[in-house]
Amino acid sequence: MNTLLALVLLAVGLLMLGKCASLLVSGAVSLANRLGVSPLVIGLTVVAMGTSAPEVAASIAAALRNAGDVAIGNVYGSNIANLALVGGICALIRPVSIKKQTLRQQIPVMLIVAILLWPVLHNLYLARLEGLGLLAVFAGLILLTVYLARKERKQLAKYKMPDTRHKIRDTKKSILFVAIGLAGLALGADLTVRGAVFLGQKMGLSCAVIGLTIIAIGTSLPELATSVAASLKGQQDISIGTLVGSNIFNTLLVTGVAGSIRPFALSARLAGVDYWVMVLISAGFAVVAIAAKGVIGRPGGALLLCSYLGYILYLLAFSI
Repeated sequence: MNTLLALVLLAVGLLMLGKCASLLVSGAVSLANRLGVSPLVIGLTVVAMGTSAPEVAASIAAALRNAGDVAIGNVYGSNIANLALVGGICALIRPVSIKKQTLRQQIPVMLIVAILLWPVLHNLYLARLEGLGLLAVFAGLILLTVYLARKERKQLAKYKMPDTRHKIRDTKKSILFVAIGLAGLALGADLTVRGAVFLGQKMGLSCAVIGLTIIAIGTSLPELATSVAASLKGQQDISIGTLVGSNIFNTLLVTGVAGSIRPFALSARLAGVDYWVMVLISAGFAVVAIAAKGVIGRPGGALLLCSYLGYILYLLAFSI
């Protein structure tokens, strides 16, 4: 492979990730509308899962190529980018309102699952059994979320008649969108990993830094596009739900699937400074939200964005 081919693969792969994730989200949200759940629940589950699909595909592709550092670096980098980069940009565009339910339930869960990675990865190896354990926790959270959503739907049904005029996309078309999206994400992720690893290595970057920067930012583009669009439309629940839900999915689903398919070792830095940066950014996001009483304004957004830029400069300055 030469540099020109690597650039083409990276560009085509990232383009496919963005376009196919959009198709996947469109089809999934259409199907979810049949459940009559709230925008927050849709953001936390369907949209978050759709926008996390690139991370899943990229980390699986990396694990299959014995690039465990890329797989885990992608998880860390995407989580950091979601909260600091995407969250910061959204707050700069329009103050982000966070419901008390999210502050009291979803954000603490996000922090807990981030800390849960420490006993799993501190020995610098992700075993298949550990990956399956993370998937079991993920399945439990999904079942709990669905149960609470159904309970919420029943309560709303007592006070509001269903809107039969609401147009729902044809089910077959939605399923087709989901299928095309998943297939495209798998191919796009493989192209992205091939191109990014080659270019990063040519630049002298380690696999960990490649996952933390190039691939993490690329696979976070769906979250960025979805959250910015939601903020511009005033759909704060979907915006925050997507970010918080995606981080939970990345930590449990992405790591769990990658480890279950092929166990792998990782470098010491991913159980050290980079792991704790992810935890601190997650905790910092929660502190900013609580200190601002559930409304992250432009100052808070600027602080989040600056923290992300500072981390990227640190990676580039000390990792080449």
